[in-house]
Amino acid sequence: MATLPTRSLHAADGGADMASLQSTQQQDAFSAILPSIHSSTHLDEATLSANPTSRQQIGIRIEPVALVTQECITLTSAMRKHARWAQSSITAILGGGASTDSLAVPDQSPIRRSSSRSGTPKIDPVSSKSRIGHIRGPSVEEDLTLASRWGLRGKKGKSVQDNPLLSAFAKLRRDLATSRDTSHFDAPALLHPFLQVIRSSSTSATITSLAVISITKFLNYNLITIQSPRIGTAMHLLSAAITHCRFEASDTAADEVVLLRILRLMELIISRPEGSLLGDESICEMMSTGLSMCCQTRLSEVLRRSAEMAMVTMCQIVFGRLAELKIEAMPMLSGGRSRSNTVKSMAQTGEEMKIQPPLIGSVMGNGAEQRVSTDDRASYESDPTAEAKAADGQTNGQADEDDDDEQVAPYALPSIRELFRVLIDLLDPHNKQHTDPMRIMALRIIDVALEVAGPFIATQPTLAVLVEDDLCRHLFQLVRSENMVLLNSSLRVAGTLLTTCRKLLKLQQELFLSYLVACLHPKVDIPQEPGIDPSLYEGVPQAPKLVKPAPSQPSSGRSTPVPVKDRRSLGLEGGQRRPEAREAMVETIGTLVRMPSFMAELFVNYDCDVDRQDLCEDMVGLLSRNAFPDAATWSTTNVPPLCLDSLLTFIQFMAERMDQPRTEAALVRIEQLRHQRMRKKIIKSGSLKFNDNPKAGIAYLTKNGIIENPDDPVQIAEFLKSTSHVSKKVLGEFITKKTNQELLIAFISLFDFNGKRIDEALRHLLTSFRLPGESALIERIVEVFVDKYIKSSVPEGVADKDAGYVLTYAIIMLNTELYNPNVKKTQKRMTCEDFARNLRGCNAGGDFPMEYLQDIYDAIEQNEIILPEEHDNKHAFDHAWKTLLTSTQSSGHLELCDTNAFDAEMFDATWKPIIATLCYVFMSASDDAVFSRIVVGFDQCAQLAAKYQLHEAFDRIIYSLSQMSTLAAEIPPSTSLNTEVQRGKQKIMVSELAVRLGRDYRAQLSMVLLFRTLNGHEAAVGQTWVYIVRILRNLFVNALIRMPDQQTKLSELASIPLQPPSQIIEKDRLSDSGLLSTFTSYLSSYAADDPPEPSEEEMENTMSSVDCIEACNVNLVLSNLLNLPIPQLEKLVNALLSEMPDAPSPVVVVKPDVRPAPVTARVNGTRTTKHGGPEYDPGSLFLLELATRLTLRDEDSLTAAGESVTNALQSAVRNAANFHPTATSRIVNYLLDLLRHSYDHDFMRAPVVLHAISSFNDATLVQTASAVMRGLSLAIAEPGPLRSDITASPDFWSILQRLHLHKSEADNVFAILQKLTDDSFFASPQPQLQTKSELPGKTWRGINPSSYTPAMQLSTSFATAASVPGSIIEQRRDLARSRGQKPRPPPPEQAAIVQRALKALSVMHELSGLAPRLVTQSHLSRAEAWRAYWGVLFRGLVAEVCVSACRELRNRGVSILLRVLLSEDLVKIEDVNAVDEGTDAADNDLADEEGEEDEKPVYAKNEWTAIFAEVLFPLVARLLKPEVHKVDQLGMGETRMMMVTVLCKVFLRYFEFLAKIPARTVIVDEPLSLTTKPGDGNDEKAEPQTRQVEKKEYFIVTIWIRTLELLDRLMNAAMGTKEGEALEEAVAEGVKNVLLVLGDGGYLSRPESGSEKAVGGGEHEEIEMKEHLWRETDRRLDSLLPGLMAEIFPVKEVQEAGGEKKAEL
Repeated sequence: MATLPTRSLHAADGGADMASLQSTQQQDAFSAILPSIHSSTHLDEATLSANPTSRQQIGIRIEPVALVTQECITLTSAMRKHARWAQSSITAILGGGASTDSLAVPDQSPIRRSSSRSGTPKIDPVSSKSRIGHIRGPSVEEDLTLASRWGLRGKKGKSVQDNPLLSAFAKLRRDLATSRDTSHFDAPALLHPFLQVIRSSSTSATITSLAVISITKFLNYNLITIQSPRIGTAMHLLSAAITHCRFEASDTAADEVVLLRILRLMELIISRPEGSLLGDESICEMMSTGLSMCCQTRLSEVLRRSAEMAMVTMCQIVFGRLAELKIEAMPMLSGGRSRSNTVKSMAQTGEEMKIQPPLIGSVMGNGAEQRVSTDDRASYESDPTAEAKAADGQTNGQADEDDDDEQVAPYALPSIRELFRVLIDLLDPHNKQHTDPMRIMALRIIDVALEVAGPFIATQPTLAVLVEDDLCRHLFQLVRSENMVLLNSSLRVAGTLLTTCRKLLKLQQELFLSYLVACLHPKVDIPQEPGIDPSLYEGVPQAPKLVKPAPSQPSSGRSTPVPVKDRRSLGLEGGQRRPEAREAMVETIGTLVRMPSFMAELFVNYDCDVDRQDLCEDMVGLLSRNAFPDAATWSTTNVPPLCLDSLLTFIQFMAERMDQPRTEAALVRIEQLRHQRMRKKIIKSGSLKFNDNPKAGIAYLTKNGIIENPDDPVQIAEFLKSTSHVSKKVLGEFITKKTNQELLIAFISLFDFNGKRIDEALRHLLTSFRLPGESALIERIVEVFVDKYIKSSVPEGVADKDAGYVLTYAIIMLNTELYNPNVKKTQKRMTCEDFARNLRGCNAGGDFPMEYLQDIYDAIEQNEIILPEEHDNKHAFDHAWKTLLTSTQSSGHLELCDTNAFDAEMFDATWKPIIATLCYVFMSASDDAVFSRIVVGFDQCAQLAAKYQLHEAFDRIIYSLSQMSTLAAEIPPSTSLNTEVQRGKQKIMVSELAVRLGRDYRAQLSMVLLFRTLNGHEAAVGQTWVYIVRILRNLFVNALIRMPDQQTKLSELASIPLQPPSQIIEKDRLSDSGLLSTFTSYLSSYAADDPPEPSEEEMENTMSSVDCIEACNVNLVLSNLLNLPIPQLEKLVNALLSEMPDAPSPVVVVKPDVRPAPVTARVNGTRTTKHGGPEYDPGSLFLLELATRLTLRDEDSLTAAGESVTNALQSAVRNAANFHPTATSRIVNYLLDLLRHSYDHDFMRAPVVLHAISSFNDATLVQTASAVMRGLSLAIAEPGPLRSDITASPDFWSILQRLHLHKSEADNVFAILQKLTDDSFFASPQPQLQTKSELPGKTWRGINPSSYTPAMQLSTSFATAASVPGSIIEQRRDLARSRGQKPRPPPPEQAAIVQRALKALSVMHELSGLAPRLVTQSHLSRAEAWRAYWGVLFRGLVAEVCVSACRELRNRGVSILLRVLLSEDLVKIEDVNAVDEGTDAADNDLADEEGEEDEKPVYAKNEWTAIFAEVLFPLVARLLKPEVHKVDQLGMGETRMMMVTVLCKVFLRYFEFLAKIPARTVIVDEPLSLTTKPGDGNDEKAEPQTRQVEKKEYFIVTIWIRTLELLDRLMNAAMGTKEGEALEEAVAEGVKNVLLVLGDGGYLSRPESGSEKAVGGGEHEEIEMKEHLWRETDRRLDSLLPGLMAEIFPVKEVQEAGGEKKAEL
């Protein structure tokens, strides 16, 4: 609002005043416009006081002297119109002329003011002396002459002397006549005439008003400034004048105008710089005047309100001066500092200066009785010259005083303290003279004072005492008022007080806040809203911790507890308040909470203090509960949003200071507070246990270190006395037990009864426990009490202990008698005389002093001896307040906490109701502004929980947001109706989940908030990963997210395929949504038995869901998961695995203790398709792949989560029948990748993994072949322990064996075989690589001893696999050639099989190179090792390859067999050893099971001899079979010819070794003769007759004979054919070569004729062997190849004596 200019205001005021002189009607009109004048004036002055600079800029456009003169003329003119001053002299009109000395300045004698309290300030008139010169005033003669000339006559025709008031104005005009500048004019002299008018009781209200207006102008126009001469004196005189203003009362309106102008002038004085020169007494006078105007009800409402606003402004300035004052110590009295001494000292100091605003009568001054009110005019009316006399007396009395002014000190602490005390006294609710409007006025002024100078008030001890005691005591009782205006004002002041001075008010603040909490916290359960999960708002307290249960009902008259409703009216407990009152209280709490450090201070000073209440937790619980919408039912609709705002503000402050650094001192303090909180928790728990069972409670406290020695009664007593958590009833019963006599003595000994009367001592004792009802227990207490009382003090009036005992018991009986509710009102109760009569002769044979008994009786009659909380009168509050003040010293000041050091502990204690409230409001709100605030609150809570590592709080946030998003269902929604809609290049999957999410704005907001909360804070998640996992899975299966493409150790795989959509729809544009198109779409879908196409609404909802998920940045969260710390990563992996359908994981997955969503059990954990097979579940693959990715992150993650994932994957592999083949393939990939990277860990066993895969049925193995081979190839890619362990597993070779014919994976199987074979012969400088089971010292890079046999068998399988395809190819080629046609290329598959078979033969040959080393290093016996490693090769070649139907394969096999047999490593000379006894041919296992029955077992002494008996001989026998010949009639001859060569070369290779094998003696059946049957003409043979004879057998002979037999059979197998001719030539050539070699070696020669030479045993056996070899060879070849022996070994002619020649063979 604009402020009216001063000149305009003056004009308006002056016009109104002049109108009041003309008629009473116009005065009424003036009264009517008074409010507007007041308002304008107030605004103008308020503006000026608020901005002193602007006040200095106000100027005038006329001469200041002229203005003053004009004001004098206006005032004197108005006075002359009054009957009292109608007879005035001409001097009063002219004002006199200048003296001859025009330069002289009138001398203004000093005006002295008494400094005494009772004295009235005196104004010295202008004396005749002059400081600079003297101005002569007109003489009496001149005055008479002028009067005669102008015809001015007095009574009886004589000239009259002017009234002193008019004379003063005339003199001022004369003094101003020679002055041109008022700035150097004496300020008291300038104001003197106007002040006389103001103080004069003979003036009218109009004249007084004009005088006040003039002075106001002088100040506003800066005619009087701080630089004016003697300005201090002038301000004191001005203050004294306006506070003692007197005028004749006319009508109420005019009178109140004067008072209003005086009020404005006081406000102007104090607000100007000159106001700082006022003294303490002046300030007190002015404040008393202002308060009197505020309080007197006879004044109009407008005036009182104006006075109140003026007082507000003045108090702002007065209390603002505290910032400039030094701190003054509290006055001390002898006896030390105490609260009582402080009050006394303040009272003594206050006697010198008091503000006593008169509540009736005059409103001026300080309430002195001698002051005249506006109605006291009689004396002045009866004696018109009284003022003149008084003025003359003052002038004469002051004329000769010293010119020096008495300096008055500017006002300071004394006046401020007195003003503060008076304002506080006005608040006393028990003072009947003070009305509620007066209290409201005082509260408003105090509020302003606290706002301006609250912290400075707290630093001044004398003011701080008033705040701590009187102000708080009155204020905290006023907040119980039902007067809403008074309540609002009281709450506002309380809020301001705690905001500015709370450091002093630790216990007072606790009392105030406890009352508010008790009043506001509802005892109503939170209503369950449909659609809101009750688990979301768990944690909101149903009742505050500070509310104690109502005291138990009395059993006798010794205690009369008050009903709860009465106690509430006294302010001892919270109760039902009016809704408006509740709203006001909530606003006050909001004001306090909006202080950034307030809640932290509550937590540190109360929640962490053992003896204080948990105010912070209760405050948060109060705000949380009242933020629920149902709080409006018992308060107002504004309360829930107010509480929510306060709660969010509390969170905001913590979030804003979250990043502040912490000091070392803060960390130490935090540890102290944690210890205190833990101790408090233990004490409260122990107290509860004590209340139920005292012994159990003491035991609990002892166990937790609160009580060190339970056998020490002093320690127990000290604890019981110091704690407030113990029930006083239980305490009284416990300590009075007979067994606890020592405890009772120790307990009572803790009290100090010194200086107390016996009833006071008893009252003091019974404040700590409740007196039991049994007389025996009372007697025990009395005995101990009296003993302590007598010893601790010198009792007055009590002779001895017995007298004290009787008196104490009598006091208890008196208390019962006076307050027994069972005594009817008509019955007479005990009087003091009765009480004394009962005690006659009990004081050591005498009587107690009557005065003593009277005092006791009066004290009990006025105040019952009872527990303080059970009083029903003012004594309850008084006692509580007295106890509070007593505890103030020990409790100390409030600790201010402008730091974040305690936020972690505070948020940990308060997050549950906060998050519950946010959830409930979020679910029930509908306003966007509320959503916005809640979202910010959730985000800040999440930041706090993550910052301070409060995993439980963060989990609660995650759980709540997950549930509100509706996507955390344990069973994902069905995807069977998912429809893929293609719009150009964009593909959209319309699903049930996407449509539902798109419709729910609240769920979308929850999703965005959830992932925004998670992003960057993933490490803060504790036990709620399961809900995040469910959301991710549900989003993935509905194509709303995908697995991130982040590089991990997991082998590169294609994206997880999703469930195929039920249909795919192409839409180039949005289709019409009309009824016809929709109906047509429905009919077409129905006819095709397809689900209906998604509607446009569903499409829009899906697009909303897509946009929502994009806003969530889920992929960023998924990427962050790979960087989780190990503990959180382990929890996440466990959560992923726990969501697998019926996965029997051996790990225990702990889920959070929250209510899960309803689930529907899946039968056997597997959903089946309509075809009967397992349904494809991409969600399970998503879980397993993510778990595997996380596990393979690094070594630490493998150690933490590897075992869990391994078990889960192995379980899935074992249950492969329950998974779709696609899922099984990927699971195998995951498992083999995990095997590859975690082989060094104990939980991973390659044989177990391979066995699980090997257990697949054929169909499953075929379907997963690609994954299996891919994983195995990677696993054995490099030499190492893993390769060795894998290749040593039979299951590995079993898998390869089963897949070696797989269409697509056979090449990979062979590649593995080839790789292992090649690496077996790779010389590496690397250190020895071992499996987990191998001993050091064995190096195997490829094929190892365990894998040699299965590798050879696999090679054989590859080779034999080409038998049929190769045979077919050859037959087709032969047929084409026979027809003269060009052979067609064979089919690729068949050609590939043949090529692999040929390569497999090469592999077999390569592997055979390992056999000698394997035999040497084997732990088996040599014979067993030889059979194991060589036998497998020979079995494969003999049984499969060399008899294959494929010609090329068969011949290649024979060639390889020959190379192996001719190898030098197969048998070495040192291998020919003595024969092991017990080893015979029957032990050999190299023979094929399908061998010929007529084959004779070969006598073998060494293992290597099996190459003949079990390799070559059976092979030739099989090749000679007709069925074998039939498979390849064209090519079998070639094979047979090759076998001739093989037989001959192998025999030649080993004949020397065979020859070294010793002969053995065997018993054989020798035929005797042949007989024929008689009478039979046929030459049929008869049964032979045999005999047993001993015979030596030579192994070389046996092998050679068998070889010749087979050669004979080969030669005769194709007799008469070209094949036969070729065989005959081959046999002849081969045998001839053998014979030649044997002959050259001396093993085959014609025996010498003649007598045998005498040789040794060994030589004889060799000769005998050779002879036997010759005979058998000669005999066999005679029929096989006649003449060959003669050709090779011709007969030599020997020349005998006599010249004859003999032939010698």
